[in-house]
Amino acid sequence: MRQATLLPVLVCVLCACTQRSEGTSIGSGDPRAAQAVTAVAGDHAFSPTIRTQDLAAHVQTLASDAFGGRAPGSDGEGKTVDYIRSQFARIGLQPGNGASWFQTVPMLETSTKPPVVMHVTAGSTRQDLAYGDDMLVWTRSGRSHVSLAESPLVFVGYGVNAPERGWNDYSNLDVRGKTVVMLVNDPGFHANDPALFDGKRMTLYGRWTYKFEEAARQGAAAALIIHDDRGASYGWNVVRNSFSGARYDLRPGDDAAPRLTAQGWLTEPAATALFKAAGLNLATLRAAANLRGFKPIPLNASLSLELDSTIEAKSSCNVLGLLPGTANADEAIVYMAHWDHLGTHPQEPGDNIYNGAVDNATGVSALLELAEAFAAAHPRPRRSVLFLAVTLEESGLLGSSYYVAHPVIPLAKTAGVINLDAPMPIGRAHDSTVVGKGNSQLEELLQSALDQQGRRMVGEDDVTAGYYFRSDHFSFARAGVPALYLDSGTDLIDGGTAAGKAALRDYGEHRYHKPGDHYDPAHWNFEGIVEDVQALYSVGATLANSGQWPDWREGSPFKAARDAMRPPRLPVPAARQPSPPRQPPK
Repeated sequence: MRQATLLPVLVCVLCACTQRSEGTSIGSGDPRAAQAVTAVAGDHAFSPTIRTQDLAAHVQTLASDAFGGRAPGSDGEGKTVDYIRSQFARIGLQPGNGASWFQTVPMLETSTKPPVVMHVTAGSTRQDLAYGDDMLVWTRSGRSHVSLAESPLVFVGYGVNAPERGWNDYSNLDVRGKTVVMLVNDPGFHANDPALFDGKRMTLYGRWTYKFEEAARQGAAAALIIHDDRGASYGWNVVRNSFSGARYDLRPGDDAAPRLTAQGWLTEPAATALFKAAGLNLATLRAAANLRGFKPIPLNASLSLELDSTIEAKSSCNVLGLLPGTANADEAIVYMAHWDHLGTHPQEPGDNIYNGAVDNATGVSALLELAEAFAAAHPRPRRSVLFLAVTLEESGLLGSSYYVAHPVIPLAKTAGVINLDAPMPIGRAHDSTVVGKGNSQLEELLQSALDQQGRRMVGEDDVTAGYYFRSDHFSFARAGVPALYLDSGTDLIDGGTAAGKAALRDYGEHRYHKPGDHYDPAHWNFEGIVEDVQALYSVGATLANSGQWPDWREGSPFKAARDAMRPPRLPVPAARQPSPPRQPPK
């Protein structure tokens, strides 16, 4: 049955940011601050110009083994947030959260304890599912022990309830006490039917986070998503690496949404065997789930689960640096990047540090370079510019979600958000990729900047993966704030589209969410990142020095929230803003 209460006693571990934020802020005149900055910055001489060597110096530090993969709540977190704070102070920013550089994000750390016992009974047969090989399961309940006893299994297609699309996979179904089993991605994806949802383009309803949230809203006890490589856009190894370690979440008290007793993934072979034991065919049911009027199907099977976890109450840190505006300081542009990655997995042999050099040391480095350029600009921007390094992105965008719920500058006064997540060090390109292209008027400002560079704007090549819903700008978008997410171009100057796509494919297959995501100075080329960061500087400078309020385009699912907080009005024309000083290409 679904559990609703927390353990009476939780181990409370204070994150280092809680203690740091109560002390003297770096940059305040305390001589210890100068020593800390010197120790962090080392001998590298940073420049206000956006440069490859500065990006490389930041990445080399953030992705080093000494930072341990930058897991929230770990020693690596302390080193990471100290580094970011020190760089913000060296650059000349002010603490972004009142007198503090930090925003404390309360969280629960949940670590699954072996063995996990899960079996499915169908008729007279019993299938024992192996943790890691057949399934992965965890709890967000905040309880150290959860169990399910013969919870009836129900196949709910894609697990979507979308009234505006006339679609409800839960129609006339009571799932209280039951375990729902569902497909990844959207209706229409596997059938390649453009008339169903957006066809191959993933919508919000295709994201695994939505599916678990909707199952909880429906009252289910548990939910299992059937993995397939095409539908998820990544292999089972990514699921295993991403979900088998410690899991982080906001505390149930900070999150009013209902939660499942347990949630997880099934491999496609395990799901196929489960359906076969229940006298059903998974392929046949997948086809049926793509048809309008699909009805949920009881599987004539039940699931039993015994799951033990170690629960610790902790805190993690968002790091905030502010450049106050000279005229409209109460209005802001936000640049953001997530600093966290997957940490160290001591149970794994060999290289078990998930350094996250691309994901997202490159993004944090770009954030620091933008801060450096804005702080050196003359005159200073009229609007404030907030540089936000958030935590817990890899755990479901939790740090950005917490900021959106507790903003230091009201969302109605936030003109736009620009997200930096995993810029690729693969060299200069003729194009630049806007993830979720067509969503907001921020793209018009970006197009102007790209025109000055002689480059073109394109949308993401793989529309099936739902990348727009997988990074921190989405927390702002669903709250209504126009958000821009720029990805690296793929039509490389050296090698064209074939080389660019090969480089992205190589990263996705061999390094994404794997220990192999190392800084590689022998093969990395930062020149394309430099151009992208310069373009994003131009977007922010235009916004920061004008009265423009970009909006969502008509038809965007986020426009209603923006209209509610800020009635639409015509944008104010603004002169083009020059790019920051450029480093000549090599």
